[in-house]
Amino acid sequence: MYRRSVPLLVAALATVLAAGVIAALPSHSAPLTTLDLSAANRRAPIAGLYDWSKAGYRAGADLPGPAQLNPSASCRITPAITPNDGLDDSAGLQAAIDQIKANCSPSAGFTKLSLITLPAGTINVSRQIAVDADYLLIKGAGTSTRIVFRPDANTRYDTLTPDGSDWDEDAMTSGSAKGGWIWPGRGLFRVQSRGVHTSYASEYAAAPANRKDLFEGTVNVHWKAGLALRGKAGDTAYAARAGDTVVHLATSGTLANFAVGGLVNIRAANSMNFYAQQQALPTSHPLLNQHMRQQIFTITALDSTNRTVTVDKPLEYDVPVNSTSDGSAPIDGTVYLSKASPLVDPVLGVGFEDLTITQDMPGLNPANAVHNYGNMSPADEMHGIVFKWAANSWVRGIRAEMTGSHPIVTEEAYRLQIVGNQLDGSWNKGKGGNGYFRGSRVWDSLYAGNTSRNLRHFTFQWSASGNVVIGNDFDSDLNLHGGWERNNLFELNTVTVPYDHRSGSCTANCGEEGGGGPDASTWYPIWWGAGQKAVKWSGSSGPRNVFYRNTMTKQATSGGPYTSYYSATGTVYQFGWSGTAFKHLSIASTPITDWASNETRDYTSGQGVHTVAQTVPSIFLKSVTGTPTSPPPTSSSPSPSPSPSTSPSVSPTGSGCLSARYVQTGVWSNGYGADVFIKNNCSVKTLTWTVEFDLPTGTSVSSHWSATKTQTGQHYRFVNVSFNGDINPGQEEDFGFNAAGLGTPINLVVRPA
Repeated sequence: MYRRSVPLLVAALATVLAAGVIAALPSHSAPLTTLDLSAANRRAPIAGLYDWSKAGYRAGADLPGPAQLNPSASCRITPAITPNDGLDDSAGLQAAIDQIKANCSPSAGFTKLSLITLPAGTINVSRQIAVDADYLLIKGAGTSTRIVFRPDANTRYDTLTPDGSDWDEDAMTSGSAKGGWIWPGRGLFRVQSRGVHTSYASEYAAAPANRKDLFEGTVNVHWKAGLALRGKAGDTAYAARAGDTVVHLATSGTLANFAVGGLVNIRAANSMNFYAQQQALPTSHPLLNQHMRQQIFTITALDSTNRTVTVDKPLEYDVPVNSTSDGSAPIDGTVYLSKASPLVDPVLGVGFEDLTITQDMPGLNPANAVHNYGNMSPADEMHGIVFKWAANSWVRGIRAEMTGSHPIVTEEAYRLQIVGNQLDGSWNKGKGGNGYFRGSRVWDSLYAGNTSRNLRHFTFQWSASGNVVIGNDFDSDLNLHGGWERNNLFELNTVTVPYDHRSGSCTANCGEEGGGGPDASTWYPIWWGAGQKAVKWSGSSGPRNVFYRNTMTKQATSGGPYTSYYSATGTVYQFGWSGTAFKHLSIASTPITDWASNETRDYTSGQGVHTVAQTVPSIFLKSVTGTPTSPPPTSSSPSPSPSPSTSPSVSPTGSGCLSARYVQTGVWSNGYGADVFIKNNCSVKTLTWTVEFDLPTGTSVSSHWSATKTQTGQHYRFVNVSFNGDINPGQEEDFGFNAAGLGTPINLVVRPA
């Protein structure tokens, strides 16, 4: 039925959304990595739109440069590890972080950052690394610093769902704790407090090694740190209303964890009236007592006499005192409290730069993960970098290849800046919500100039708000996954979504959005959580998520043409908005029950997508041309480093207009790291490339990335992978390798594959 309806829907899309048909696969534009994201280039709020001018690190401050590093040598260290030795480096890496936390973090700050420099070569990690040292930069030597994660028995999940398809967080228990306490799950790096609430001290001590992390971070959980609320004068059902900055706290309970300049999460209880607003009722799915509406704020004032807390920006939602004070019947017979929950021990000022991360899965082939939206190894659903109860932190210039699940993921994070990264592939992209570039419960953050390939979605969910997504290059959808995410801006992104990007493309442990079996739809460049569908895991998408000047195309049928999607240059599309208030997406004024198979309907003209004309090149920035995104990456050495050696070589065979240059990125006693850059000097785009060279006897390639390698004796052949074969005229792509031995390539040639 869906396929028969496609021509009609595409016709409507062409009329309403200014669609155009593109005969062949559109070439991906490069991500916009030279945007000037500085505060001086931020645009003042446009009338009728949200204020995004303070999104990102420290509300718009430049990312740190060399001047922000601690000058003390004791706070600029290299871990006691030896790359390429085949040994487990987990203990050495964790010890370096713990050393910084103990000796440097107490006196550090945003202008006095500690530095851990990771050497070039392969670094082996077998367990989650806790990054809970404030004001710390972890920096590699470039892509030749390659961190390979092989989760050990205490890190892999030992509790799976009954059908074996996914990690079962509810069945993962220890004493009173369960696996949901570590949601979104384990990762290679976890930026989060390890503080254990005193009430759990004995359980933590008794927990086995593979359960101790369930208790870590519990100093911040709302059921321990949160304070109940009371009604405001004249409006006693509510502790605060949308637009207020003052929240009324309960008359009892300690204020010791509230401080001016500290962070607080204002959490509004779900209610039956709130579910009705989302068009989620009636439903056969259980409704949940939880805080779907929440947001982290900076505390600007604390009145201990009148017991109020003032936050730095207006609330975006009403805050009832509890789940029934707005006149609702109780959910599941229980009255659930709203909370003001201070972040007792947030992690502040942590950055990752200039390194590669990957999760090694022996016996699995990365090629089998392309357009495979299932879980290939559910016990290994580990993420790359996790930010939880973290603020004013960043990720810049990393490469993530084949992580266990999400390469970068948040859960209660504030003012992050994720810029200039390359993310490619995940072993698990199926049931349970795996394999996303995921922003959950993330606020006032900036995602710019990233390239994402072979992931399930780019996602905002669970009350994410105030975020900016600009100048990225995606081959997956921009997914508003549900949970009242709101006021997010997507602009100047390139989104090119093939037909095979669909839940039905799956070999095992498959699932559509919400955990059911694969459906017949194919994901379009935008996905929106309808109330009747998204209530299965949270609730509908929220108000006023804005799309502007994106280049989005979709291949709607297998082998068919690509069609433009919500890409009219002069139109601001505001999803979930009537012009003045939330409006659920509707067809002829009837709310949709599912986005699947309704992706190309006309939701303008009062049906939930409010449009306004606009001519500025960017809603977020004054100018979108020509200035570097941020200061140069910090140097790990106080003195200038020698320039890397380069050995350019022009291919004497093949097309005659491809060239390659070889760049050593690091040298150590028994090896080195290198990148090879392939340039297209032709007048037309090349779709494939092959690089071949010989290495002298005694030198071999010990590891490689971003290419497929074959070897005959000392002769090596590298062929592009899915994300770097297309090279536009005048542009470059690259791959890299580490060598055992010091001999350098000879007889280097490049040609189309």
